[in-house]
Amino acid sequence: MLGMQSGHVTIKDIARMLGIAPSTVSRALQGHPDISEATRIQVRELAARLKYQPNVVAQGLKFRRTNTIGVIIPEIVHYFFSQVISGIEDVAYNAGYTVIFCQSNELYDREVGNVRALMAHRVEGILVSVSKETSDFQHLQDARENNIPLVFFDRVAPGMGADQVITNDREAAAMVTAHLAQQGKKRIAHFAAPQNLLIGRERHMGYLDALTGAGIPFDPTLHIEADTFGKAQKEVERLMAEGVPFDALFCANDLTAIGAMKALQARGVRIPHDIAVAGFSDSRFAEVAYPTLTSVDQHGFEMGTLATQMLLRRIHTEEKDDPFETRIVSADLVIRNSSTTG
Repeated sequence: MLGMQSGHVTIKDIARMLGIAPSTVSRALQGHPDISEATRIQVRELAARLKYQPNVVAQGLKFRRTNTIGVIIPEIVHYFFSQVISGIEDVAYNAGYTVIFCQSNELYDREVGNVRALMAHRVEGILVSVSKETSDFQHLQDARENNIPLVFFDRVAPGMGADQVITNDREAAAMVTAHLAQQGKKRIAHFAAPQNLLIGRERHMGYLDALTGAGIPFDPTLHIEADTFGKAQKEVERLMAEGVPFDALFCANDLTAIGAMKALQARGVRIPHDIAVAGFSDSRFAEVAYPTLTSVDQHGFEMGTLATQMLLRRIHTEEKDDPFETRIVSADLVIRNSSTTG
């Protein structure tokens, strides 16, 4: 009995042992009225004794359903993305869906491989936040052309028609920059996300908006692409070695901000008295950093739940050509000790 030898009992194994047709076993397990009560009891008792489990993947393929969705995230290490994952799992689990998670590690080639792997697993839809390297979106277009719905979250593919859930990045960046200006800071540096990403460009625009609103001229030497812990430390060292003056720093994320603070503190800089610092995404690191870090709460859990709800609606809608929807999750500024002494 091949199925039993491989450790997985099949309908064919039960049929052989009872001397009946596999179709009879299948209908008996489903409680089909054409099968006698005696046969149903006999089949179910043997199935229970052999610990038979139905092959849900095979059943899904039969009905063109796998009850599986795929998720592609840049990096699990970021607290924001871990919060998004929690929101995704919460909605998917309650809807009876299994989730396959893939991590691109901020690499375009790996993201392409992730999409292909998810398509091979016949996922019913994909949630995706694109990598820093991604500028060609053909792999995502391929998924759509194979009738796999996509929903983007946080990082989107500009110009590609799809549902998406995003933060009000421009407003949030303006909010945190304006806060730094309100503390009397006049030389506000921005350690920015890559400008090929829409979130990077939107936050840069918000930074500029706030400078203009505060009457502070923009100095391009203070706009620097640095969005990792290590890059922040190097850029702080460079700015200080070159004597570039700055009295505040708005960073692309919390780890970048903490890297900058460590480099500043190593040089004896007092935070926020000499230089105020703020991050983005309000991770758990923000509360344990010293001083505690001012940051922008993006509400990652809410973003994950909204994106998953949108994807499931798109999967189950009869009208596949319904207009695409953009949902905006409003961010909040959480003020802590790194930016104010008040």
